[in-house]
Amino acid sequence: MLRLLSALLLTLWAALAGAEALQQVPALQARVTDLTATLTPAQHSQLEARLAAFEAEKGSQIAVLIVPTVKPEAIEQYAMRVVEQWKLGRKDVDDGVLLLIAKQDKKLRIEVGYGLEGALNDATARRIIAETITPRFKEGKFYEGIDAGIGRIITVVVGEPLPEPASAMPDSPELLSGFGVEELLIVGLAIVTGGTWLLRKVFGRFFGAAFAGGIAGSIALFFVSSMFVAGIVGFIVFIFSLLSGGRSSPWGSGGFGGGLGGGYGGSSSTDSGWSSSSSDSFSGGGGDFGGGGASGDW
Repeated sequence: MLRLLSALLLTLWAALAGAEALQQVPALQARVTDLTATLTPAQHSQLEARLAAFEAEKGSQIAVLIVPTVKPEAIEQYAMRVVEQWKLGRKDVDDGVLLLIAKQDKKLRIEVGYGLEGALNDATARRIIAETITPRFKEGKFYEGIDAGIGRIITVVVGEPLPEPASAMPDSPELLSGFGVEELLIVGLAIVTGGTWLLRKVFGRFFGAAFAGGIAGSIALFFVSSMFVAGIVGFIVFIFSLLSGGRSSPWGSGGFGGGLGGGYGGSSSTDSGWSSSSSDSFSGGGGDFGGGGASGDW
């Protein structure tokens, strides 16, 4: 009932403020978004790295947003619009936290996902703001206040029993040490470019590709001792071998290098594809919020 009332009040507030344009919610691209140039690049990087490491260890997502103003809305209403769009925290775990700072308004808020409302309750969030963040903000020490506030939030969340963070490939933990995906693909592609031509000359198109995939999978198995990873590498090499041209030499225009525009690192389209798959982009995990948290000013 209380949440329904909050939603109705939010709708009423938006209707009353409709005559004046609302502030836009920025796109979520990083764990720290500073639209006021308050943080130096080094400070931004340090906070980003700290939050990324915490997410990798605990699974929870904490994000920081610094905006000039949230007017004509109250900071609570703007914060809800942000978390509804960003979806911080894991789906069905709802372990996201937003630290929102409206610098010109001299207001801030800690918005807490459903799954953390027991540990990071309203009273705890209010103490973090009053005891840790705002005293530093009053002295103009914004980075110090944000960093110290994040530290206290992390301390609270660490003690909460939450599901373990899911790894990228839970069935292949060896992939996280030693050779990674890109190294294994380089091995496989080297086999394709150097060996497919000969194998297909001897065994034909299909069986030559199958042999290339088997060899690549065996090499991958030797390095990582994982049948799962070896199977993936072997299958990828098999498909590439099957689809690549094979009547000319492997480095000619009809071979694998020519088919992909110059090989693994040669063309801009290939480079773009790999960089997008390996970039450290950030997005919300589908978490839900219900208005829990606290606000303050300085």
